[in-house]
Amino acid sequence: MKQIDIPTVNSILKKQYNKHRAPVIELIKARTDDPFKILVSTILSARTKDETTSAVSKRLYAVVKKPSDLRSIPLRRLQKLIHPIGFFRTKAKHLRQLPEVLETRFGGRIPQTIDELCELPGVGRKTANLVMTAAFDEPAICVDVHVHRICNRLGFLRAKTPFDTEMALRRRLPKRYWKTWNRYLVSYGQTVCTPRNPKCNSCPISRYCRKIGVRVPPAG
Repeated sequence: MKQIDIPTVNSILKKQYNKHRAPVIELIKARTDDPFKILVSTILSARTKDETTSAVSKRLYAVVKKPSDLRSIPLRRLQKLIHPIGFFRTKAKHLRQLPEVLETRFGGRIPQTIDELCELPGVGRKTANLVMTAAFDEPAICVDVHVHRICNRLGFLRAKTPFDTEMALRRRLPKRYWKTWNRYLVSYGQTVCTPRNPKCNSCPISRYCRKIGVRVPPAG
């Protein structure tokens, strides 16, 4: 895939995206414009299937309406509320810490820069970028394993880690595509360009792929 191919590839990916369910964070955004809930669901979604994140988020938000609610819930109950989310014990600990950090560092508000978001417990660059886009409608590049894998398979860039992929995309991908690039590639990576046995024969962007079945650097 070359720079000149971006508009065409993006258009194809958009059509494919519209055929499938939206990633869970997009669904949560459609239900609520609350940056706090989008942040929490994004933290929960790491290494967890969308269906699980959606079900757990619905259960959690029946109890948790605002950051201070997380402080009043005993840790064991919070663990039960978010089980079977991946790494639920660690995430419960981070969620319990969240209200205090928000209050002491940011006056109770959800920060609106990537660097500030990364100061929150349980938030890395992937989560911060996704929150910037989903909660605040700001251009950001969220790179997860799907974005990392597909961008390298296409040959649009060659990066060893998701962080390297993010930095390369910031240089090469026009900003007008930043908000949607993650959601399109996540959906595509879950349905067509899967980690193992990708559906190359039926892939509508295979002609832009530098090498069918190319080995992709590990996601870290």
